[in-house]
Amino acid sequence: MRHVHPIRRVLTRLGAPLLAISTALAGTVIATGPVAATERGTVVAAERVAAAERLAAGDVVKRLRELETAYHGRIGAFALDTGTGRTLAYRAHERFPSRSTFKAIVCGAILDKARRTDPGLLERTLRWTKDDVVVDSPITGLRKNIDNGMTVERLCHAAITVSDNTAGNLLLKQIGGPAGLTRYYRSLGDPIGRLDRWEPQLNDWKPGEKRDTIMPALMARDLQKITLGGALKAEDRDRLNGWLRASVTGTKRIRAGLPPDWTVGDKTGGAAGAYAPGSDIAVAWPPTGAPIVIAVYTNRIDPDATMDNGVVSATASVLARGLGRMP
Repeated sequence: MRHVHPIRRVLTRLGAPLLAISTALAGTVIATGPVAATERGTVVAAERVAAAERLAAGDVVKRLRELETAYHGRIGAFALDTGTGRTLAYRAHERFPSRSTFKAIVCGAILDKARRTDPGLLERTLRWTKDDVVVDSPITGLRKNIDNGMTVERLCHAAITVSDNTAGNLLLKQIGGPAGLTRYYRSLGDPIGRLDRWEPQLNDWKPGEKRDTIMPALMARDLQKITLGGALKAEDRDRLNGWLRASVTGTKRIRAGLPPDWTVGDKTGGAAGAYAPGSDIAVAWPPTGAPIVIAVYTNRIDPDATMDNGVVSATASVLARGLGRMP
């Protein structure tokens, strides 16, 4: 019986091409002309790494397709290993409603403005009336906060940690409203992300809608730039990451799909409404090695269906395993 290498056997079973996956390989060697023995060894090693990564990518596609089928909906996912540069993607360049995940980005915009053009912004106290309070505002809706106001820093904390909607609106006003956030997306190099409406109207979404949408791959890159990259100063990145790590809304989403000894900072998007769009974006720090950035967006096919947190956590697990970061 002819022996078939196990990697080749699995690749044959999965088929090619492997759709919707992009893998950035670190250290790949491209040889031209005569190749010395040591160089040939390096090339072979790189080819083996590439084959193993293609295998992992194919398994990710297979598993996410199976999740989608069972979920009766659509999954958009993107993961970046910031140590190796490898990425995994699935429907990552399709539009999904941003929902409350925009609040992580608006707080990045606030920190950027406070650092560059308005140094007293974070300590400034904002005030509002009871009529300004919208649904799902557990902090800004408190009588004492309506009476006394809150600093912009406290409003950022409320917007991220408990997804306070009125806090989100008050923060948007500081950067020029939805159009101001769209401009901030562009400053991050994101040509697609946009915000068109305020809370809670921005949650009114249906398939094909372009308003208030993002693409998972671009949103993950946006998050990476403001939490780990150079879009913000180190002190501001630390503050933003602290808010994300203190979030209490995502315990059943990306956090639930990763090992308990990982440190995770995330921002969820709500699940209420037609087609039950549910989402989560996160930076995850394993006990060792570089952090990974994950973005997961979902929606159901049935407009009357309900959100399933489990599909978000399961997607996060598939992505982390596909990157080789968990067993």
